Amino acid sequence: MAFVSIIEPKSINEALKDEHWIAVMHEELNQFVRNDVWLLVPRTDHMNVIGTKWVFKNKSDDTRVITRNKARLVAKGYNQEEGIDYDKTFAPVARLEVVRLLLAFSCMNGFKLFQMDVKSVFLNGIVNEEIFVSQPPGFEDHLYPKHVYKLKKALYGLKQMPRQWYERLSNFMLSHNYERGKIEKTLFIKKSNFVVIMVQIYVDDIIFGSTNDKLCEEFVTVMQGEFEMSMMGEHSFFLGLHVKQSKKDIFLNQSKYWKDILKRFEMENCKEVSTQMPTNCYMDADAVGVIMDQTI
Repeated sequence: MAFVSIIEPKSINEALKDEHWIAVMHEELNQFVRNDVWLLVPRTDHMNVIGTKWVFKNKSDDTRVITRNKARLVAKGYNQEEGIDYDKTFAPVARLEVVRLLLAFSCMNGFKLFQMDVKSVFLNGIVNEEIFVSQPPGFEDHLYPKHVYKLKKALYGLKQMPRQWYERLSNFMLSHNYERGKIEKTLFIKKSNFVVIMVQIYVDDIIFGSTNDKLCEEFVTVMQGEFEMSMMGEHSFFLGLHVKQSKKDIFLNQSKYWKDILKRFEMENCKEVSTQMPTNCYMDADAVGVIMDQTI
């Protein structure tokens, strides 16, 4: 906890006052350098320059203890013009039902699922269009403050970003003899004799498991050789689901999900009851109560 900030900044000016967030922003920009994302070029009058902004988020574990600060530089995609800055944007996304089926399949066949995370996932997508973005707020080049960046790779916030990442990843998987699911396009399978490895993709999260541990080790080596990834160990948390795997059973719960809801509505200390509301409850207007946002 000594290396993270408990404050979630609302603006770049607020973040620049905290050394922890400055370090996180530097790490984000270092990812851009390692992935060769962009090139600084002079700005001209005919360029359609897309603005950029910082998004700050504190990551917490299932006990809601802050474990990581995450700063993301994103493009203001709403300024993009269709036909000029992007063409097709559709990209398949895994459904939660497929993840549950994969968990059931692994339980029936007696193997564990593991999870990997792709660092700065969308920086791996290749940009086909000519796109220019402004320099990151607070990190402008002091020698060329009026220059802009020409993108080589996809940037967060661009409309074509998910599609470009999925195309690169799927082509990479197919080139290594994986078969794409005929119904679920984000599921990849490789069979060899009587062993099988299954890989489920959900944007930057990858769940995988095999009836042979060697196939899992080979998959991790191949992926880390192509992309910058972090191994997260056994599959334990995904899309709000807590997963506990044992030799014979798999247990699911959504404790963090409902704890976040209670915090959002300031009901963390509310009284616990088996029935949320009595069936014979008649509610009157609260004349002296605080006005609530009905959209929530």
